[in-house]
Amino acid sequence: MNDTLHTILSHRSVRKYSQQPVSEETLQQILEAATRASTTGNMQLYSIIVNRDEEMKRKIAPAHFNQPMISSAPVVLTFCADFRRFSQWCRCREAEPGYDNLQSFMWAVVDTVAATQNACVAAESLGLGICYLGTVTFNAHELISIYNLPEGVVPITCITLGYPAEEPPLADRLPLEGVVHREVYHDYDEGRIDEIYAEREASEETLRLLKENDLPNLARIFTERRYRAEDNVAFSKLFMQVLESQGFMNF
Repeated sequence: MNDTLHTILSHRSVRKYSQQPVSEETLQQILEAATRASTTGNMQLYSIIVNRDEEMKRKIAPAHFNQPMISSAPVVLTFCADFRRFSQWCRCREAEPGYDNLQSFMWAVVDTVAATQNACVAAESLGLGICYLGTVTFNAHELISIYNLPEGVVPITCITLGYPAEEPPLADRLPLEGVVHREVYHDYDEGRIDEIYAEREASEETLRLLKENDLPNLARIFTERRYRAEDNVAFSKLFMQVLESQGFMNF
């Protein structure tokens, strides 16, 4: 197995970091790797905000529900969908941009996520640990204010970065046959669902979660504890307001 595949297949979310600093040279390598990701039309529709300063990390922590990784990680990287820079370039060249719409936003999201994943693989290949924070779009309006993001820029995702102080086990993944479709999409019936989720539902981690949550199955932990419908609707409304305020709803 080559080094790149080994890095990808060994990925684990690291939430505890040592005090070993991340050198500027190492950080530059990670950021350079991020910019080599595939991008729509070579427009590079993203920006990366680097947080090392402890005061800035304290400011952004509430937007991430004060998850301890924000304060303990030496580096926090926030990746933003960014049509501001490209649109400004167009205007400076007397070309009128037409990117204040949902299609353009989706291009920028794809570019942003690709750059984020490149950064993650690069970091792990250099011996660092990372953890994605899924809280960015919940409180994007707060991060927009803290980071002074202008119209055309929306925070999409965030990773914490540092040398691991733990070696957590690999998280389980669904079998390939559960996510890969050949030629066309093949819908899931109950029997196939049972097969795909059997190992995950029988794991020690699941049994622990069922006991902690006093619920009969893992699906209900997701729907009643982790990602509830009422929360999803509320955060969706907030994010739609963000897209409008940042200029992506002209259609």
